[in-house]
Amino acid sequence: MDALGVYKALGDDTRYAIYRELALSPSPCSASDLAERLGLHPNTVRPHLDRMREAGLVEVEAAHRGTVGRPQLRYSLAPGAPGLGLDPPAYTLLAGLLAALAEQQGAGGLDAAGLGRRWGLDAMARRQGSMPCLAALKGELDRLGFEPVESQTGTGEAWRVRVDFLHCPFRDLAEAYPELVCNLHRGIVEGVVAATGEGMVEDFRTLGDKDPCSVTVSVGYAESMP
Repeated sequence: MDALGVYKALGDDTRYAIYRELALSPSPCSASDLAERLGLHPNTVRPHLDRMREAGLVEVEAAHRGTVGRPQLRYSLAPGAPGLGLDPPAYTLLAGLLAALAEQQGAGGLDAAGLGRRWGLDAMARRQGSMPCLAALKGELDRLGFEPVESQTGTGEAWRVRVDFLHCPFRDLAEAYPELVCNLHRGIVEGVVAATGEGMVEDFRTLGDKDPCSVTVSVGYAESMP
């Protein structure tokens, strides 16, 4: 998806508000639905929806209501459209219930880290072409909504780089299930780094640490994960 086209499409306040409603909705919405929620006229909403369709952000389906007349058009985010960290309430509920179920079944931090590591490895395997370790790590963390910022922490045989997470999209779940969620995140980071073959995770700070939410990576030589 063209980043510039996305920025232009969402640069308008009204379009952003419409997009936000679609991102939060668990089901497709009509122009009338969106207009009612935002206090706008449907004729105001429709051109904005058309603009976002042209940018590839929104898709439309025709809902046949079993009556004579034209079908109602219903809109939803297109596959691959950025979620902006706005998950429908049903997704948040489902994630919480699954975390509770995993805990009840005896899953622990090692299980979560192993699952996250496999996911990180698979995510990198799906990408076309190789990427440097830090670029791959920051790109994946940014895509997931962690807003990573790096700072060099020292040199030696390899660069030691700390990456801070300015935002945690898992925050509410991490506070409720820190052992599972923080280790899942750690595993994802380890998997991404291992997939590049260029570095090693030296330190991972969670909500339980005094200086939380960061990872320190040694970069510059290949080392396999344990």
